[in-house]
Amino acid sequence: MRWTFLAGPVACLALTTPLLARAQDAGTPDVAAEPAPEPPRTTVVRGKTPPPPESPERRDPTGAMTVIDARERAGEARDTAELLVGSVGLAVQDSGGYGQSKSLVVRGASSNGVLVFLDGIPLNGAGGMADLSQIPAALVERFEVLRGGAGARYGSGGLGGAVNIITRAPGSRLRASGEVTYGSWDTLLGHVAASGPLLEGQALLLVHAGRSDGDFAYDLDELPAVDDNPLTSELRARNDARGGGALLRYRRRLPGGSRLDTLAELSLEDRAIPGTVQNPQSNGNQELGRLALGLRWSGALGTVGQGSARGFFQRDGLEVTGSIAGAGGRQRHSVGGVELEGRGPLGTAQTLTVTVATSGEAVTEALDAQSASWWRASVMAMDEVRLFGGTLDVVPSLRLERVGPYWLLSPKLGASVALGGGFGLRANAGQSHRAPSFLELYIRQGTLLPNPGLKPERALYADAAVLWRSGEEEPRWSATVGGFAALYENLIAYELYPPLLARPYNFDAARVWGVEVEGEARPLPWLAASTSYTWLRTQNRFGDPRFFGKDLPYRPRHKWVGRVRAGPDWLNARTEVLYQTSQLTNRTGTLDLPSRTLLSAGASSTFLRAPELTLSVEVKNLLDVRAFDFTGFPLPGRAAYVTLAVAFDRDDAPTSTSSTPQEPHAALAPSP
Repeated sequence: MRWTFLAGPVACLALTTPLLARAQDAGTPDVAAEPAPEPPRTTVVRGKTPPPPESPERRDPTGAMTVIDARERAGEARDTAELLVGSVGLAVQDSGGYGQSKSLVVRGASSNGVLVFLDGIPLNGAGGMADLSQIPAALVERFEVLRGGAGARYGSGGLGGAVNIITRAPGSRLRASGEVTYGSWDTLLGHVAASGPLLEGQALLLVHAGRSDGDFAYDLDELPAVDDNPLTSELRARNDARGGGALLRYRRRLPGGSRLDTLAELSLEDRAIPGTVQNPQSNGNQELGRLALGLRWSGALGTVGQGSARGFFQRDGLEVTGSIAGAGGRQRHSVGGVELEGRGPLGTAQTLTVTVATSGEAVTEALDAQSASWWRASVMAMDEVRLFGGTLDVVPSLRLERVGPYWLLSPKLGASVALGGGFGLRANAGQSHRAPSFLELYIRQGTLLPNPGLKPERALYADAAVLWRSGEEEPRWSATVGGFAALYENLIAYELYPPLLARPYNFDAARVWGVEVEGEARPLPWLAASTSYTWLRTQNRFGDPRFFGKDLPYRPRHKWVGRVRAGPDWLNARTEVLYQTSQLTNRTGTLDLPSRTLLSAGASSTFLRAPELTLSVEVKNLLDVRAFDFTGFPLPGRAAYVTLAVAFDRDDAPTSTSSTPQEPHAALAPSP
């Protein structure tokens, strides 16, 4: 595929970044005004880094949120989806090994009903779904997973929740690092990174690449209805992938204490399309690319409060080749916009946040010269009222949004109560929407026809939880037990359109309810354990008797993850267990994917400090349990990987970072 569609934005970035840096006046940075102190939050946070003011915990103070620190998982040879799979309320739809499509289901919402951001830049493409395989774990510093309707805070698409992937931050020290992983099925991954002071600011450059043949063997029962039918040995072909990319981040403190953050991210991937068990592909191929650019200013707005201004641009490319219906031609999806946010106190116990956002979005399909575009705009207001000395927080918010031809109204009311002794309560209720995607509305994809008459999907939701933490700064023990319920209406599903075509319609409806439990223990500096359990009940409410009352496909009822890590840096070991019950693959309930219990184990040793050398070993699916993807193809069995990481620090670099601002992890940006 020709990636010429990226040439213009890349050239603009190369010219603009140094000009932006030189445009700032030299001088000693001032310290930004500190925001007013906030009452203790009741959100369980997993990871050592406390959330900054711009994080979702600030943007959605009562929301059900889990923070996963990817730095604690260094050397584990895991991709982005594997790092996220332990989060409560979340399931991963996996279609293979390295480089193959991976998406999220949060609280029963479909993958296109979960918003995914990269440092606040929306990643949901023209089809409304974000593919995690295009985000290598090497880029990630941490994840912020927000469960529950996210429309009021983050815009159209957040029926089940939102996930912000926060990339690695530049540092004030000159540091160079690299990592290489080799393992099963000739999988080879690696990255190199350099960070340090540049042009009176701080910069990070990271380049990554990877490949995998993915041709693992498996046993196939060709006649499953026949008892004691002999198994035949097969090879999962067309499971190979290769890709690479780069991340560039730059930040600088400006006169007056404000700050400028810039980001550029490039990703290219080429992967085979295996097809299905019944209809395997021999030559299907998919090429993907993404360029994301972001620029943000944040600082004090005089004596009024705090503010930020963000601009972003993203372009995705897709080309499918081979003997696949509708294959051919290049598809491009572009989106760019700006967001302005202000936050200030209204008296001593009230804080008002107002966000205004606008953007343009377009998709083009070379096949048959199809194209579509629209404009988005939204305004959001959130009021935080602290009562009884901060013991009770009441947080109403409202977003009015225009997405193409659709008007969307998303209200939310949240509350949290600090009960003392580390205990707290939180509760939320509201409404979210998802406007139909460009592909559902306008673009024909092979045998899938568009339907421009679709209505937005809607979710009515509520949740509540009890929380406990042993301390506010670095809790050694924490636990959350909660429940949730949602009603999804006007869900979009495809229906057969004779003779061989299908078209989407608004006819699906579903009820979802469940329980979420998560806990973490750090009794000793060298010992950490965590666990999460999700019970999810779904019920199809469509009137067709074949489907009415049945579970929704690809929503396992039970999921449990337990993890233990023990030992100092010079030698530590870890183990993780994932148990997931069976899940349906069709609405009639006649086919299902069996349950799975996956055990993984590993060990790491930082055996040298100057330079820092770390050797890690990881064994996935230790018991060689056979699991399957949503098409019925087997997933990889037992696999082993070895990782060697090296890092160099400049000896004469300053050891104090008191004048360096804390890294502002990008917040979940509202979808314009």
